Amino acid sequence: MLINLLPHREAKRRQRKQAFFVGLAASAAVGALIVGLWFAVLGQMTSAQSGRNDFLKVQITQLEGQIKDIATLRQEIEALKARQKAVEDLQSDRNTPVYLLDELVKQTPEGVYLTSIKQAGQVVTITGIAQTNERVSELLRNTSYNSPWLERPELVEIKSANVTTAGREQRRLFEFQMRLSMKRPQSPAQAASAPVAAASAAAASAAPAASGAVATAAKKP
Repeated sequence: MLINLLPHREAKRRQRKQAFFVGLAASAAVGALIVGLWFAVLGQMTSAQSGRNDFLKVQITQLEGQIKDIATLRQEIEALKARQKAVEDLQSDRNTPVYLLDELVKQTPEGVYLTSIKQAGQVVTITGIAQTNERVSELLRNTSYNSPWLERPELVEIKSANVTTAGREQRRLFEFQMRLSMKRPQSPAQAASAPVAAASAAAASAAPAASGAVATAAKKP
């Protein structure tokens, strides 16, 4: 019968210790490998994101340049529109005196004589002599409702005056001053398309009020 006299317990302890250290070294190697792979993947992701960021920066720079170009184009377009409007206004205002005189001839009733016409921008001030208050009222109605070029007539003053005629005859007439506004010139077709029926109805309804206003103004000293 054989008897093992070697210290087997110590041998087993050394074996377990060696196996522990071998496992520990293997775990450390696997952990280091995993960490290395993770850093490699993270580096690739960081590099890809940096590339995308650089691409976005380039695109943003290009878009900012395009936005500046668009803003410049808009300013140029607005400037061209302003110039075009100024030219159109000049062309339309060039014929304003013609329209004004033509309308005053059309809308001034018999028995009314205009002695002065002054224009400041779109505001026209006229003075004249009328045979009666009703003639002035008719002029107000005509310029308010029947004219495509004149609007917002306002009676500034009316007073009675003794005027010597050519035959050295003294006649009692009415001196008046009124203010009205000129509309922007429009095409004849647009002017002719004004609602005549509505204008007539409005003129008929406003006639008593206009006559009363003229009579009240005539009583003022």
